[in-house]
Amino acid sequence: MIDLITSPEAWVSLGVLTLLEIVLGIDNIVFISILTGRLPKDKRLRARRLGLAVAMISRLALLLAISWVMKLQSTLFHVWVDWSGKDLILLGGGLFLLYKATHEIYENIEHPLEGGEQVGADRAPKVRAAVASVIFQIMVLDMVFSLDSVITAVGMARHVPVMMAAVILAVIVMMIFAGPVGDFVQDNPSVRILALAFLVLIGSMLIMEATGQHVSKGYIYAAMGFSLFVQLLVMRRSSVVRKSQVGTSLPPGTGGASG
Repeated sequence: MIDLITSPEAWVSLGVLTLLEIVLGIDNIVFISILTGRLPKDKRLRARRLGLAVAMISRLALLLAISWVMKLQSTLFHVWVDWSGKDLILLGGGLFLLYKATHEIYENIEHPLEGGEQVGADRAPKVRAAVASVIFQIMVLDMVFSLDSVITAVGMARHVPVMMAAVILAVIVMMIFAGPVGDFVQDNPSVRILALAFLVLIGSMLIMEATGQHVSKGYIYAAMGFSLFVQLLVMRRSSVVRKSQVGTSLPPGTGGASG
């Protein structure tokens, strides 16, 4: 352990892995924000942080069982392609994510008020999901995301303590930003739909990975980042238009200071 603390290589690995874990955790934060959006507002932040804590525990448990995780990559049977335990988990997670994301898109478009569409920031959803149900769904996807994260970490670092420290630091950072990110997604319907579309892409990518077709997450993150940037520009323009309309609708003599 002392050797790791004094090793520059270990510190570099820790920094790189922590950053990578945060990037790989973006889809996790988005998924958790969407699910917790159906909870009462006073319970959302606690549920988000609880979901991230579950993710951390899942990843730490998988790191401690690293030999079992690596065995998951061994071929179990052949049907069109070779299938391993990892492939089956990715396939199941991808199908679940596709179903959940498309279902949420439908609910947000066809039943916006029931899904918690907000005219004001304090408006609560009419349909409120149970915290236990939300946490269970988070746990299911956390296992899939954690498996992908752990296998990536194993390929980049040789020491399990370094990987575990990176996971803990990354989750702490995500917990800090879970509230602002979740509230932003929940309070802006267009961003929420964009986030759900992002989850559809992630689900499709998991299914492709399961069938042996490697797709770099960088392409998906770049596409969604560009889409989010464009959406922010549109939101900024709408805000400027609303302010200008309010200014021009004021009666004469009320817009400036009185003499």
